[in-house]
Amino acid sequence: MIGAYQKYISKEDFDKYKIKPQYNDVLMTRIGPIGVCTVLESNEPLAYYVSLALLRPNTEVLNSRFLKYAIESLNGRKELRKRTLVNAVPIKINVGDIGKIKIPVPPIEIQREIVKILDNFTELTAELTARKKQYEYYRDMLLDFGVHEGGGTVECKWRTIKEIFDVRNGYTPSKSNKEYWENGTIPWFRMDDIRENGRILSDSIQHISNEGVKKSGTFLANSLIISTTATIGEHALIKTDFVCNQQITCFSLKDEFNSNVDIKYLFYIFFKFGEWCRNNVNKSGGLPIINSAKLMIYKIPIPPISEQERIVAILDRFDKLCNDISEGLPAEIEARRKQYEYYRDRLLSFEELRK
Repeated sequence: MIGAYQKYISKEDFDKYKIKPQYNDVLMTRIGPIGVCTVLESNEPLAYYVSLALLRPNTEVLNSRFLKYAIESLNGRKELRKRTLVNAVPIKINVGDIGKIKIPVPPIEIQREIVKILDNFTELTAELTARKKQYEYYRDMLLDFGVHEGGGTVECKWRTIKEIFDVRNGYTPSKSNKEYWENGTIPWFRMDDIRENGRILSDSIQHISNEGVKKSGTFLANSLIISTTATIGEHALIKTDFVCNQQITCFSLKDEFNSNVDIKYLFYIFFKFGEWCRNNVNKSGGLPIINSAKLMIYKIPIPPISEQERIVAILDRFDKLCNDISEGLPAEIEARRKQYEYYRDRLLSFEELRK
């Protein structure tokens, strides 16, 4: 299905098209990410760029959505790779070679059943993604206190990062010194920990020894971390004493705020802070980083502790509704995607008939 159009051409240019897209045609990318397909669901006038190929199946013997799934299947991708010009920049497949790819064509009734099964998987993944977006919408709405002191509908004070947190950068002990890494018991967090295990963490994938810790000591439990270089703006709440690598900055709540600031409230605020970080990137030698001076004056709204706790309770419930209890919604979506790909490839795996 085609979404909102972003570019238009004149009627005169459109009339020059020898073949005009129509209902049930398949558009396939043939330059760059090759083999991504969409099925046209209307006959409205539509132009397409040279990076796309138009495929018009004989719908009496080939279902359009079956063709899309067949091309995107493991077998279809293999067939495309055989004919892809990998030395071209960007890589591409010539239109003439697309017609040479082989796909299975079972009876049309079987095709329709396969399409029905795969469409159900697609719709479920879309539903999960929509639920995640709904959660993000309500989270942002609850945390919207306006953009300055006195803004928003709830009375709150605004404090800078520098006022609220002790901020320290992470580091990597020398990998050449085995003493720092052998038999390590102190969690050493990297972006991989957030990617694999979520945003509330009590242990890390890798550990270091006491000898690998700097004189300033470990970072305190119940601190927040956020990536401030390379992959920007990803954050987590760490529930144990720890250290982290140099791509990550640690934010430990100052003692004077312990009684009137809920660290879980700040954890949710860091979703907005992470977005601000991504929008305020500098590049140094090609590596994206955040200006530390600018970061330190970023202001955070601090409503009364009762309001913070109310917000946390609501967002925790949303989180529980929107996320699989053990793995989280992103993992659920990923699992559904893998399940979909497995069944797509199995359903479309037909033995080639041999004479």
